[in-house]
Amino acid sequence: MLEKQMIKFILSKWNYGNFRIVFWDQEEFHVGNQPAKFSLIFKEKIPFLKLFSDTSLVFAKHYMESKLEIEGDYDEIAKVLYYFSNKRFLKNTEDILSKIAQKQESKNIKSHYDIGNDFYKLWLDDTMSYSCAYFKTSSDTLYEAQINKIEHTLKKLDLKPNEKLLDIGCGWGWLSIIAAQKYGVKVVGITISEEQCKKAQERVKELKLEDRVEIRLQNYQDLEFEDYFDKVVSVGMFEHVGKENLGLYFMKAKQVLKPGGSMLLHSILAMFEGKTNAWIDKYIFPGGYLPSLREVVSAMSEWDFHLLLAESLRIHYAKTLDMWSNNFNQVLPQVRKKYDEEFIRMWDLYLRSCASAFRVGSVDLFQFLITKEINNNLSLTKEYIYK
Repeated sequence: MLEKQMIKFILSKWNYGNFRIVFWDQEEFHVGNQPAKFSLIFKEKIPFLKLFSDTSLVFAKHYMESKLEIEGDYDEIAKVLYYFSNKRFLKNTEDILSKIAQKQESKNIKSHYDIGNDFYKLWLDDTMSYSCAYFKTSSDTLYEAQINKIEHTLKKLDLKPNEKLLDIGCGWGWLSIIAAQKYGVKVVGITISEEQCKKAQERVKELKLEDRVEIRLQNYQDLEFEDYFDKVVSVGMFEHVGKENLGLYFMKAKQVLKPGGSMLLHSILAMFEGKTNAWIDKYIFPGGYLPSLREVVSAMSEWDFHLLLAESLRIHYAKTLDMWSNNFNQVLPQVRKKYDEEFIRMWDLYLRSCASAFRVGSVDLFQFLITKEINNNLSLTKEYIYK
């Protein structure tokens, strides 16, 4: 009884959004003066302290465990969460309740899923690209859009034959391969994933590109090259660096680049500085951090990188995630052969909620073209990107 009263009291202070809460005893509570755009249906009682001390983690965990059902528009849910995440009232409430909850419960439940290549092959496209695609038209397939992304990325670097390119976080190697095949550059791709490294090396060997592409199992922090590469590219890896290593990342990039060399950085950004979403940090990207635009530009400037071009691909990522979500749900029979329902609901929620987060603008995706130190010999315009 106390949990419901406290939840209703907190919600009565909210003045944004129209939604419905269905409690575990079927009592309903409406927020807003208009028809509800989504419903949160609690199957079991959720302790008040847990719910408001770490809202995103508790909601997601209960959804994964089938203790909470969600009906309606995910974009509207994202809008409400984004609005209140920036309100002092909710921040103060979370801070106070978090301190109380930490005293009452110190147990840390760990969950780990060892996800291999076979899982991603079920719902990614043939390139196995696990990053934002680039849609030239609304009718592009996921495969076409991922090839578009690779070409759009590489064109920005204005690659020349026999230049040396470093691919930080090369994944399954498709960008490195296309760079060598289409532009004639020599590529070193690094990844810390053993499975990605193995698959990328197999692809290079199958295509007989061993003389132009080298895939290494290596952390960017261990790079020892000095003024060696003409260009550096990094797609979908910067999010894993961590807040404390933003400067180290650019220091390493500066170390390996030749003076005046160019770098293309492709990364998800948060709108504002703040702590990582607790659920994402625990279950999806442990140790990750989404920096803000301010943080990234500041960090690159501190290491004498000069910004030439910044492009938002936010809506492209929303569309990419929608396609991943559709693909994932189409292969559920195969997924269920290997993974349990909690794992499935976790990934379903992750893909759908992230698509909504990009649509409402709480997160963004940027590509930055930067140079190490000043380079006055580059093209005066960026028309070459679209030729």
